[in-house]
Amino acid sequence: MSRLITRRRFLIGSTLTASALGLSGCDALVESDRTKSVLKIAEGFSMKTQRFLLGDDALAREFGEADLSPVFRANGTSMPDNPHYLEWMNSQFSTWKLEVGGLVEKPAQLSLAQLKAMPSRTQITRHDCVEGWSAIGKWSGLPLGALLQSVGLKPEARYIVFHCADEYEKTLDGSGWYYESIDLVDAFHPQTILAYSMNGRDLEVAHGAPLRLRVERQLGYKQAKYLTRIEAVAELGRLYGGNGGFWEDRGYEWYAGI
Repeated sequence: MSRLITRRRFLIGSTLTASALGLSGCDALVESDRTKSVLKIAEGFSMKTQRFLLGDDALAREFGEADLSPVFRANGTSMPDNPHYLEWMNSQFSTWKLEVGGLVEKPAQLSLAQLKAMPSRTQITRHDCVEGWSAIGKWSGLPLGALLQSVGLKPEARYIVFHCADEYEKTLDGSGWYYESIDLVDAFHPQTILAYSMNGRDLEVAHGAPLRLRVERQLGYKQAKYLTRIEAVAELGRLYGGNGGFWEDRGYEWYAGI
């Protein structure tokens, strides 16, 4: 166990170091093609090494009820500044629907009630934030893999993109909307769920109501909140900044494995 903890801390530290380059006045370094190339190589090596050592289906550690954190900080946005979201919230999300599309055989729009009626998974796991804090929470939701199987992925689909209701930055080109993506290995991992419950209660707004992603083998910024649309795609380069996520477009690693 100590080896796993040491490795986890090393990986978090590595992510913090690389990400901090874009936040500490070293923008010119981060923007250089040479630096980007080196970071991409290192990121790819990290992903391949982790999956080789742990396997595609290895589970993140799960805890017991007694381990739940008394306080679980909200990461990122705590209240989307979005008229549509406010309407959904005021209706207790009865009018909200999750759109599932892109490279799928049977596009769908699913209400929260429909998602809750599907087979669910509950897990108690640790959330590790890139800012350096951690908390243990109990999550319940629909396994993403089961949803993808129900709509049928087309052969060319390679990534799953999560579009969110929070506009993290106001931009003219729409690149300020929060989004994330994972590959099919993580999409079909048994602990990757679309969570609608935290600690036995419906998600609070600050924690991503009505639905958020939990991909337990990656850092906190991958756990996209306020989901509105899931899209299967063949490549990530055509989305916003082309790096597969809001923070990735600003210098963070796409693969944030722990």
